[in-house]
Amino acid sequence: MKKRFAFALTHGACAVALALAGCAQPEQRVQAGMDQQAIIAKLGPPKETYDLPNGGKRLMWPTQPMGSTTTAVDLDASGNAVSVRQVLQENEFYRAEVNKWTRNDVMTTFGRPFETAYFKRMDREVWSYRYMENNISHMIFNFYFDPQGVLRQTQKQPDPKFDPSQRNKF
Repeated sequence: MKKRFAFALTHGACAVALALAGCAQPEQRVQAGMDQQAIIAKLGPPKETYDLPNGGKRLMWPTQPMGSTTTAVDLDASGNAVSVRQVLQENEFYRAEVNKWTRNDVMTTFGRPFETAYFKRMDREVWSYRYMENNISHMIFNFYFDPQGVLRQTQKQPDPKFDPSQRNKF
């Protein structure tokens, strides 16, 4: 009985490992040093492209508006990858500098928001991004801009799309 259980457990673990290997996240399929053509061959054409100050480019593959990830690949001036990461996560959001960053900084760093709004009383434009906090909680991260486009405030909140009491509203 023990041998059969061990055999089944070993084969079951192998099947799970093989299944997970086929589900590699986009940022795991690209390595630093790859050229732009090789990256596009693996991930498809980027949905967003931004110029970087060093002469390079940032290529982005967002899953917004319903998804919660955006893969960003930074290329140097010669078109080779220097970094690859999933940018819609808390540690990335907290890099944004209030009173210093602009709409352009947020757009270049995180891509297009899934939603924008204007709050007249505050005189603030708000850009919202869906993300997963600790791979558990569905959240929204908000960036508040003044009329000149300067970041004045950030805020995170639970995503109402995943609140069971709100399901019929979306």
